[in-house]
Amino acid sequence: MDADDDFDPEDMACMVNTLQPGNNLAAAGYVLYSSSTFLTMTIGNGVYGFTLDEQLGEFILSHPCINIPDTKNIMSFNEANCDLWDEPMQKMHIDWRTGKSKLGQRYTSRYVGSMVADVHRTLMYGGVFGYPADSKNVNGKLRLLYEAAPMSFLIEQAGGLSSTGRERIMDIFPENVHQRVPVIMGSKTEVQEVIDAYEAWDEQTASNDLFVTTEVEA
Repeated sequence: MDADDDFDPEDMACMVNTLQPGNNLAAAGYVLYSSSTFLTMTIGNGVYGFTLDEQLGEFILSHPCINIPDTKNIMSFNEANCDLWDEPMQKMHIDWRTGKSKLGQRYTSRYVGSMVADVHRTLMYGGVFGYPADSKNVNGKLRLLYEAAPMSFLIEQAGGLSSTGRERIMDIFPENVHQRVPVIMGSKTEVQEVIDAYEAWDEQTASNDLFVTTEVEA
């Protein structure tokens, strides 16, 4: 939102209320339609799952305290795009596939292509879900305000982590309503591995740039 944009007072108040980081969320949730209808939600004190009882016409508390496992050898990505990802994400993907990550096991791939379905499975069983940035979508593809942040709230309340790879998603201050961000979320071990991979890559890149600069000045 630019200072030169022409907003009337009501529009401005709406934008101020809307463009807030995920840390300010009071609640988040989703409804999943499958063999059963699930309502999963948080109000900032854990994650609760409800299942629709069709005879009563009410949602019944079926999962009173959802805790995502700290690690699980399941990855959920659109792997058709893996050659478009940047180097640290590609390396992490290869390590998971070949059993060279911290867990020391080969990872299975489970990808529906629906964020709600993939995140729901990740909450229930653990692992990692992601839609990283790539050469076609350099800022990622999922929307911060109404996809990445609410799902990050759920994941963190269940004991997991959520990041762009370089930044905690809940800390990001949105600049516009439809802003997109890279998303990596799920079990602590897997998401932390991605964060560490980006940190190491950034440090190496900075070191290489410094070496080149020093050589040119010499």
